[in-house]
Amino acid sequence: MEINFEKEYLRELYEEGKTTNRKYRFQPEIVKRYQARIRTLERVQKTEDLFAFRSLNYEKLKGDKKGLESIRVNDQYRIEFKTTKVLSENVVTICRIIELSNHYK
Repeated sequence: MEINFEKEYLRELYEEGKTTNRKYRFQPEIVKRYQARIRTLERVQKTEDLFAFRSLNYEKLKGDKKGLESIRVNDQYRIEFKTTKVLSENVVTICRIIELSNHYK
């Protein structure tokens, strides 16, 4: 699949392993796992293939996040993304990396 990034800091984290925006600083281990998860997204043909990777906890989100999907980076963080079809190719747009403890408060 083709990967796009909604925000510049997400692209920087993936390509450079760090971001210039101080608001989005993550521990090196989180960045490595984030990069690995994006590479996994690049390798699959369609998002349903993510169900085979149980550790990703792939899910389609509901409620106010309807239209988004997510995979886990680890127990603390997840990546939220949108999938669209352009011609015959699936395109994933990475929307955000979110800390779960803040999300569920």
